[in-house]
Amino acid sequence: MQETVKFDKKQARSVAMGAAFVMAMSAVGPGFLTQTATFTGKLGANFGFAILVTVVVDIIVQLNIWRIITVSGKHAQQIANDIFPGLGYLLTVLIVIGGFFFNIGNVAGAGLGLNVLFGISPENGAVIAAAVAIGIFLVRNALKVMDRTVQVLAVVKIAILIYILAITTVPVESAVTHAFLPSKIDFYSIVTIVGGTVGGYISFAGGHRLLEGGVRGQQGLHYVNEGALSGIGIASVIRIMLFLAGLGVVTAGHVLDPANPAASIFKIAAGNFGYKFFGLLLLAAGMTSILGSTFTSISFLNYAQTEKSDARFTQWRPYLVVAFIALSTLIFYLVGKPAELLVIVGAVNGLILPIALAILLIGANKPKIMGRTYHHPIWLTVTGVVTVLFMAYAGIESIIKML
Repeated sequence: MQETVKFDKKQARSVAMGAAFVMAMSAVGPGFLTQTATFTGKLGANFGFAILVTVVVDIIVQLNIWRIITVSGKHAQQIANDIFPGLGYLLTVLIVIGGFFFNIGNVAGAGLGLNVLFGISPENGAVIAAAVAIGIFLVRNALKVMDRTVQVLAVVKIAILIYILAITTVPVESAVTHAFLPSKIDFYSIVTIVGGTVGGYISFAGGHRLLEGGVRGQQGLHYVNEGALSGIGIASVIRIMLFLAGLGVVTAGHVLDPANPAASIFKIAAGNFGYKFFGLLLLAAGMTSILGSTFTSISFLNYAQTEKSDARFTQWRPYLVVAFIALSTLIFYLVGKPAELLVIVGAVNGLILPIALAILLIGANKPKIMGRTYHHPIWLTVTGVVTVLFMAYAGIESIIKML
């Protein structure tokens, strides 16, 4: 385990909030919008139960993962390699591939947002969004610039959703009732939205951001709790708002367009003006997720054990960032139609979650990784194991359903 590093409390809190927004806004991407709208149209008020389960799972997953990464002072892939040589490379492959395919949808979403706003072709819009994202990563103090960009775009997203809710009749009583007493439970929707919120790379976005911001060791636990719960709260509020807006549209008798269900919500609720707002929301969602998926996926390629090797990785990071974003954009040109891909990748990330969480829970109970003075809370271990078993079961059920 790396030695505990002293850090300024003000700086640590700033890093924790940056980590919270990076995690939350990584989750609230184009896939998030598509998944939430798709399942709202399919399940109606019963989708509230899936959201409730997701919030509970989010809390358990993020508190476990952020805590384990921060106390150990190591990236998740390094923890996995310490448990069993080579396991970290397997975890890297799973996370980076999932993050890469999600990023195809992210650049596509940003491109489609620019298309709605300005009439630019989605392909050219994707190139513009990719260029802006690359620019953010290449400036000095890139992590701080990323944090501020994500925070501003988060405010834009929330403001748009508040407006849509204000002009939509929302069946709140039905939503609350079915959230706790659903008449139908759909495991595929649970696996998909959990995967889209804390599955794959998103699980590690905040923990790795804390680590690279210098927050590590047991003295960083306060900021782990503050950042993780803030991030979960932000992502959950945005999903609930989008769900309620969609539910208001569906219960009014409208049918969402399966080709673009999220856009349907805004267009039906507020006409062309609402559709332009959707374009802005989609652009913001795409940009924040490009930043989050790129940062986290590239961080999984860092296996540095010394300051010298870490400095070498830092030199290579800009090239890896450019390659990751550029290749994602190129594949969007070749494949297109990312809506279906985003839902499927969300489900795949949901299947990756129990594997990744199980690995870190094993590491949490190894003194050579966590240090001899640290004891992982029993309630987090127990609930973490239950989450692993539940997500594995739900994942198998969803696969059987798809076959």
